[in-house]
Amino acid sequence: MMRSLIVRNFFFGVEDSLVSTVGLLSGIAAASVPRATIILTGFILVLVEAFSMAVGSFLSERSTEEYVEKEEAPLKIPLAGSVVMFFSYVISGFIPLSPYIFTETTFAIKLSIILTLLSLFFLGILGGEISRTKTGIIKRGFRMLILGGSAVAIGVAMGRLMR
Repeated sequence: MMRSLIVRNFFFGVEDSLVSTVGLLSGIAAASVPRATIILTGFILVLVEAFSMAVGSFLSERSTEEYVEKEEAPLKIPLAGSVVMFFSYVISGFIPLSPYIFTETTFAIKLSIILTLLSLFFLGILGGEISRTKTGIIKRGFRMLILGGSAVAIGVAMGRLMR
């Protein structure tokens, strides 16, 4: 039970952070706002969303445990999941954010998207390795890439539309 909770929160945290962060940053960058605004927005997003996701993980896991057991659940298991969620979200959020910190916006938007798409692909491969299902790891990598990558396209499209 604990292992599946950790794996679930890790994958959810990494995927959601990559997709949400790159989607927002790409949209903002496509709207031609100053680079400092993009970076500030990225930091705020990563930290607020990491905390929010950790709280959501804690509350949902605790509620599920209490529903199943019909009594108050111990804090250890939901707390472990929320910590994994928080740190996986924060660390992963810096993958799409870091290009804006180190390069100019025109190049950063492309690099941010590329790094995020590669990260999604490798996250899918990692999921295939961990689960050891009959679904091929490359297929899982492409599935994660395509599904997560669609959010990137939405972010860029919205930014261009709002510009």
